Amino acid sequence: MGFGVQRSSILVAVSMIFSWMFLENSTVKYVHGKMGECDIYEGSWVVDESYPILYNSSSCPYIRKEFNCQKYGRPDQLYLKYRWQPKNCDLPRFDGEDFLRRFEGKKIMYIGDSVSLNHWQSMVCLLHAAVPDPSRILQETNGTISTFIFQDYDLSVILFHSQYLVDIENEQIGAVLKLDSLKNGETWKNIDVLIFNTWLWWYRRGPKQPWDYIQEGDSIVKDMDRMLAFRKGLMTWAKWVELEVDVRKTQVFFQGISPSHYKGQEWGEPEVTNCSMETQPISGSTYPAGLPPASYVLEEVLSSITKPINLLNITNLSQLRKDAHPGVHNGFGNMDCTHWCLPGLLDTWNQLFYTSLSLVRNKNKIKYINDYV
Repeated sequence: MGFGVQRSSILVAVSMIFSWMFLENSTVKYVHGKMGECDIYEGSWVVDESYPILYNSSSCPYIRKEFNCQKYGRPDQLYLKYRWQPKNCDLPRFDGEDFLRRFEGKKIMYIGDSVSLNHWQSMVCLLHAAVPDPSRILQETNGTISTFIFQDYDLSVILFHSQYLVDIENEQIGAVLKLDSLKNGETWKNIDVLIFNTWLWWYRRGPKQPWDYIQEGDSIVKDMDRMLAFRKGLMTWAKWVELEVDVRKTQVFFQGISPSHYKGQEWGEPEVTNCSMETQPISGSTYPAGLPPASYVLEEVLSSITKPINLLNITNLSQLRKDAHPGVHNGFGNMDCTHWCLPGLLDTWNQLFYTSLSLVRNKNKIKYINDYV
């Protein structure tokens, strides 16, 4: 059973123009007119001079210096002109006004590491550009939680900082990463829409590693295979979803693995060691090195969940965007080929998120073609 969704198609009418499909493996697909089935995550990047940039570093005051490539001297603009083009259809443009109306009175929470911060800031800027009166946006910070409240719509867009999703606790022996403990779920489970992410920190070592030991059950070890630890942590999260999340009230998304670009050999340029000189995406629809191993682990865990989980499957389309990172054009001046420029690629992530949410929110219009397996 794939991600707790049916194996046969569910046809959903969203508007006179678009209809949507939920198919096996929780990939959101839709039909555009009579062009046939279309997977919105399969496609390529095309230059579109007419495609609107909905905000910039001057118009959105919330962009952190890590992601503000324009402010910190990125000289080229072409990376802002690429539009994601699915193979057999067109992706609906992000409509901030519609988003604000559609999710009036709701809470949307991004949960994860600094890539989630990056992703969340994109959404905040997209919505900031759509509100009639930006002075009616309220910002709050409380420990690991940061919130933007769009007061005229009673919509909260929240960031919950969590590097591993599972817990790190300080004990007598030091900081312990607890692979089978997830206490923050009590906060998460009452939110209307959750979008999770974790991966960036699982291979961190040395001074940046925020734990001293790993614990599972009564077993405490100094270290272990990191991919195995990643899988165990995800399985704890998956069990929490199964036991604690009421999917009648809460929609659950998981962001796919966000790639970095430090190894030119992955795209056929073995002499390249970072993204600093990259100004164009990889052509075509497939990354030469293939998907990262972590993406297969993530899909395996998601496929074990019987409840409806939505995979925001951004890995391959982001692998193609070796040109979309800050490089040295950030407020620290360090080489960053892990995070993403704002505006930029992450606006497409949120465009895909918006598309997927439109499907789920229109569930009252679902026509069941076959029963659940």
